Amino acid sequence: RPVEVDVEVGLEAHADPRLLDVALTNLLGNAWKFTGKREAARIEFAAKAGEQPPVYLVRDNGAGFDDKYVDKLFGVFQRLHAAHEFEGTGIGLVTVQRIVRRHGGRIWAEGEVDRGATFYFTLEEGHT
Repeated sequence: RPVEVDVEVGLEAHADPRLLDVALTNLLGNAWKFTGKREAARIEFAAKAGEQPPVYLVRDNGAGFDDKYVDKLFGVFQRLHAAHEFEGTGIGLVTVQRIVRRHGGRIWAEGEVDRGATFYFTLEEGHT
């Protein structure tokens, strides 16, 4: 399916490459999954300019979520969408959160129903 993917050039991070691969696979996989019903799907991976430590983000224009449920996103087996709408086990974001925390960082999200979601995270140097 056609998806516009925008990856910022020159992004760098000091992290365990295997763990960071797992985290990004989960975040980008979710963006892919939740834009599945979008005719003009868009996914972005970038960093906010001028932030220290760097704030990385994965943004999509997919199904989104109601911000009042943001606290449930990082719970084990917590789902904001029915299983028949979108496949998944309910552990992907928990895994990402654990990886980010292991690197001394934090993760948070913003969303709007039917307008997409943005997941932000930081990684502190020296925590692997």
